[in-house]
Amino acid sequence: MSLAWMPRENEMKNHDRHTSQWWGTEAPCTVYEKRPLKDPKGNEVAGLFTAWIRLNNPAQYNSYTTEMVKGVIAGFENASTDRSVVAVVFTGTGPFAFCTGGNTKEYSEYYSMRPEEYGSYMELFNNMVDSILMCKKPVICRVNGMRVAGGQEIGLACDIAVSSDLAIFGQAGPRHGSAPVGGSSDFLPWFLSNEDAMWNCVSCEMWSAYKMKAKNLISKCLPVLKDANGNFVRNPQVITESYVKDGEIVYGENKTGQEAKDARAFVNDALKAGNYDFALLDAEVERIIWIFANLFPGCLMKSIDGIRQKKKSWWDQVKNDHRYWLATNMMGEAFLGFGAFNTKKITGMDTIDFIKNRQLIAEGALNNEAYMEQVMGKPKA
Repeated sequence: MSLAWMPRENEMKNHDRHTSQWWGTEAPCTVYEKRPLKDPKGNEVAGLFTAWIRLNNPAQYNSYTTEMVKGVIAGFENASTDRSVVAVVFTGTGPFAFCTGGNTKEYSEYYSMRPEEYGSYMELFNNMVDSILMCKKPVICRVNGMRVAGGQEIGLACDIAVSSDLAIFGQAGPRHGSAPVGGSSDFLPWFLSNEDAMWNCVSCEMWSAYKMKAKNLISKCLPVLKDANGNFVRNPQVITESYVKDGEIVYGENKTGQEAKDARAFVNDALKAGNYDFALLDAEVERIIWIFANLFPGCLMKSIDGIRQKKKSWWDQVKNDHRYWLATNMMGEAFLGFGAFNTKKITGMDTIDFIKNRQLIAEGALNNEAYMEQVMGKPKA
């Protein structure tokens, strides 16, 4: 038995962000559009706009491909110097996900076992985070669904976040072969307590939007589901009242057991039937943008950059070092983790056998193909 059954891609990637079709309309792509600025009564303001940068890959939960990363960079650089743009809205397509990070299929089938190539890709990723932090317009993260892994990291680089109450937030790296060093390990301690940041980074738990609002990671959490009468209803998957757990007052915890399964089924059915509406979320986005529009733009950006600089100082210290570690990691744990996730339809498993992996480490086994075969799932008959 060998790992030859794992799919691989051999066509070389182009990492030059200046020779790309930056934006598009057909997924997967990044969509860039300018929408008229509106006053509180909904009237369009002549000559002024909001730039919308939208991750458009809903079939893969808006994970970003190499080309999409280039589109995000171009979008923020374009908005930054466009005199008519008041603010930027960074969002994703559909009701399920803002972004779930890098495209696992691309990671597994092309970048794994190609550390130099992944290093070049991470240069693009770093430029994407830089383009958000350096944009000379305020940036609102419109969290329309899951904000996970690299999606959490690029979301944290934004200035303000308003979220659908169906969204979940968290990291996936240590479970799938990477580490949250594309921004989360730098930004989360700025938002959360050090222990909350630690647990969120390493546990791979998914936290609800209500929990993140309670912990001040996001500004607003708004319902998007509607009942049969057209009324907004709160996310039924989450306990939205505070209660005592292990001697601590908690809020926004996810339901468990059969109650969670029933609530998840209700949500999925509602989304598939189109019984959702982003009107409240978008109204809050418009409200914030109108506040920005009625401020001196120079004083506004000086104030924003003064806050951003605290995040940016941590990011700038370590981003280049992380680039090289992430590239090297593509030779081992990332190959296994992304490979397992990418082949779950073939093997029925989305992770490696972690216990067997630790047993082999304890035995001092060579990290070769025979080692990898023992911890990876096997193709189903």
